[in-house]
Amino acid sequence: MKKATAISMCLILVFTLAGCANLQTQQQKGTATGAAVGAGVGAILGQAIGKDTKGTLLGAGIGAVLGGMAGNQIGAYMDRQEQELRNAIATSETASIRREQDVLVATLKSEVMFDYNSSVIKPGGMAEISRVATVLNNYPQTTIRVEGHTDATGSESYNQTLSEQRAISVQNALIQQNVDSRRITTIGFGESMPISSSDAVNRRVELRITPIAQ
Repeated sequence: MKKATAISMCLILVFTLAGCANLQTQQQKGTATGAAVGAGVGAILGQAIGKDTKGTLLGAGIGAVLGGMAGNQIGAYMDRQEQELRNAIATSETASIRREQDVLVATLKSEVMFDYNSSVIKPGGMAEISRVATVLNNYPQTTIRVEGHTDATGSESYNQTLSEQRAISVQNALIQQNVDSRRITTIGFGESMPISSSDAVNRRVELRITPIAQ
């Protein structure tokens, strides 16, 4: 029921914004229609990320404000952003970039980002975030989901909380580097998504960078 209500509200938002375009000049029509489309896509993105009404409406707001790109522009846009990110961290041994179709994932190793059992970012971690944030600010038509991950040492509930706190710390650091807060969401996965048999590798923060499409 909540999901159906959320989708209905988003559709109302889309058609309301599009309808307003009929009362405006030709230039204003394009702006309003683009916002409406962005809202719809943002709503879908919000539902995929948040899986709840709050996430859906947040996504709709992001899309309406930031707009989106046409499908044939996305590949080249993300190509350029990927190359800039790779250049930015070329000398780093603690950060890496991978691509999943048109989504970029920047991985930051936790041992450089945080002390043991801490969510306070260390100076070395701030330097990594600064380099990444510079590129993110050059590509505003993307959203960033900050994902916290831990190893399996300690209790599951403790690790879950720590992963959430670390994700929020990175979000706040990005905002301090002038990345638009409306583009950023956070989530903690705790110990639930290991990628290696090594605890050190599993302790990480990932930035999932997704294009906003029309």
